Amino acid sequence: MENPQVIPDVDREPTEGVWMEKPLREIGNARYRRFVVRTHLVRSGERLDQTLLPYLKDRVQPGDVVVLGEKIVAIAEGRAILLKSIKPRPMARFLSRHVRQLGYGMGLRRPETMEMAIREVGLGRILMAATVGAVDRVVGRSGDFYRIAGRQVAAIDGPGPTTIPPFNQYIVLAPARAQSLVDRLSKKLGVEVAVVDVNDVGSEVLACSQGTSREIIEELLRDNPMGQGAQQTPVGILRSVAPEEPREAWPKLLPPQTEGGYFAPSPGMGDGSIVWVGGEVASASTDETVRSQDRHGKLQGRRL
Repeated sequence: MENPQVIPDVDREPTEGVWMEKPLREIGNARYRRFVVRTHLVRSGERLDQTLLPYLKDRVQPGDVVVLGEKIVAIAEGRAILLKSIKPRPMARFLSRHVRQLGYGMGLRRPETMEMAIREVGLGRILMAATVGAVDRVVGRSGDFYRIAGRQVAAIDGPGPTTIPPFNQYIVLAPARAQSLVDRLSKKLGVEVAVVDVNDVGSEVLACSQGTSREIIEELLRDNPMGQGAQQTPVGILRSVAPEEPREAWPKLLPPQTEGGYFAPSPGMGDGSIVWVGGEVASASTDETVRSQDRHGKLQGRRL
């Protein structure tokens, strides 16, 4: 199987198709490598199950999970709306002035974004969510507005400081056919696929292959390894790796080296050793040890 080109996660411009590795993550006893892939700038009307294949085919491995940012899925579906074409109604302007700042960007604090939220789920639902949100402020809660408004509203993405042109002039709605894309791409790649909404506030799986653990994906993406847009890395790969060999509390003895003793490497750092003589520990060190044999061939240790 062809290995992907992988470069360190450094501050430079990678070329399209290069895999960059992010820090390893552990969940319980499981360990995961995480890669992000820089792609071309996705445009409206693309068939992502075709245009993303060159970055992934013959590179992913059995057991991998491919994750796609929801924004590129929505853009390919034609769900990016030019900002200047949106005419907010008076109620959208009023409601946007009362939205709290959450994380980066303006979100629904922009009248155009609030207008699109109203068009997506209806004014009545937005008013209900806004009423509960106002109560939240009094009691010190947060998040109920989006729980009532729904996933379609929470996933609306307005232009922010890191948005790549020309999409810094667009509002991107939630994808409408994410599950269909997941199913097609999973079948072509032979691995699990998920569409995710990830930002500096949190992570959520919008659609995924059957049997895929949403909880594990969301936890692995909680630190937003795919970035916020300017990195142009909307595709990620999550790869389970073998757990680290547990360190033994006591070294395993090697076969007898000489008469009357055994030698075994010590646990921990360095090149230290433990010398066993007649079943008893004669010396133990995590420092570098110079080992020599005396004229009778008996193993000895001498600490520097």
